This record gives sequence, C-alpha cells and structure tokens, in this order.
Amino acid sequence: MLQNSTIRKSLDEYIKRRIKEIPTEIEQTFPNIKKIWKCNDELDFLYGYYVGKIEEGSLHYLLKATRASAGGYVDTFEIRGIIEENKIQLQETIKNTLN
Repeated sequence: MLQNSTIRKSLDEYIKRRIKEIPTEIEQTFPNIKKIWKCNDELDFLYGYYVGKIEEGSLHYLLKATRASAGGYVDTFEIRGIIEENKIQLQETIKNTLN
C-alpha cells in the first residue's frame, strides 16, 4: 500500500505534523513524568510512547484515508520504518521539550 507515492507522502506529512504537536502534549500531559511512571530515562520513555502513539495514529489515518478494511494491506512494519526515518527529529523534539 505504501508504494503509492501519494499515500506515502501524505503519511509522512501526517507524521511530521504529529511530531510538531508533541511539545504541547508533553507540557500539558506529562509535567512530572517520573511521578506518574516508573522510568529512569524520560527521553527514552517518551520516545517509545510517541513511536507507539504515532504508529497507532498513522494506522487509523491510513485506514481512513484509503477506506481500507482493518484486515487490509496496511503493513505496520512499513509504518514503523517511516516513523524511524523521522527518529532524529522526534528525539530532538522530545529532548528540547524536556529541557
């Protein structure tokens, strides 16, 4: 499914938009991460959290955009790969928000 360049570009734009929303979400939702969650590394914890949230959101976005069924052609490993292409931007966004 993601071989279609229009769908791929649209998904990449969605992921970039989600990354831009993260600072606001962290400030509003996670002011005291270590008090709520038992974690040693806030950056690592939030990175994993947001990869999962973006992956889930991307799946819903694709299903809605293509009107595919839940058992359709969406490969979550392809979605994860696209998210990983934005790894540095995602990590830097979280890191800058925490500092």
